[in-house]
Amino acid sequence: MLEPLIRRERALMALGLAVTAALAWIYLVRSAAAMPAMVADAEMAAMGMGDVHVWGVSDWAGLFVMWAVMMAAMMLPSAAPVILLVLGVYRRRGGPSARAAAVMFVAGYILVWTGFSAIAAGLQVGLHRAALLAPDMRLGSAWLAGGVWILAGAYQWLPLKSLCLAHCQSPLGFLTGHWREGARGGLTMGARHGLFCIGCCWLLMALLFVVGVMNLVWVAALAAYVLFEKLAARGRALPRAAGLAAAAWGVYLVAR
Repeated sequence: MLEPLIRRERALMALGLAVTAALAWIYLVRSAAAMPAMVADAEMAAMGMGDVHVWGVSDWAGLFVMWAVMMAAMMLPSAAPVILLVLGVYRRRGGPSARAAAVMFVAGYILVWTGFSAIAAGLQVGLHRAALLAPDMRLGSAWLAGGVWILAGAYQWLPLKSLCLAHCQSPLGFLTGHWREGARGGLTMGARHGLFCIGCCWLLMALLFVVGVMNLVWVAALAAYVLFEKLAARGRALPRAAGLAAAAWGVYLVAR
């Protein structure tokens, strides 16, 4: 009698995740549509044809919302397997608040990435104030851009990357080592899984400063790579190959 209930709950949770990700992507597309006008205003200000606006707290708040929505759009699909597994385990264990615990797991996961978004927005404000960002929200220095590519590539080879990726690639292994009961336990597990996810992907997200924070082609490409990396068979071949490619591109940018 429990199996049909678990399947129904998993279907509802999967639908909710899909709708949330879709809404986030709609927001990003609408925001990207406004980018040409923002870039034109910034270029006019840089040429002395308009007021130079110094970014402050209100600008950080807008960037924070943008980053938070973007992280939800990029990371929720890759976290779906472990989220659905958490819901199924809670149901099978007979907990009366299985749905609430699973929702709290999602909340904990999103909360950690929201903290990351706050830091990323602050970094973007700092780069803008230091005149290191182009009007289209890309690093204006080939040296800096190449350096970020090299760092991102080198990180793919580090043991910390492998450790965090192993937790992301094995939802059952993660739950076995970090299981907690109840809604509070779900929140704790979600936050912990989010930290492993950040440990796995933070430098990949930093590449957005290189390719353009609102470049939706690159946003989609990075999201697809993260999803594929987590769903791939356990091993180091894929991240190391991607790391070599990223580092080689960074060396090319610096050498050029």
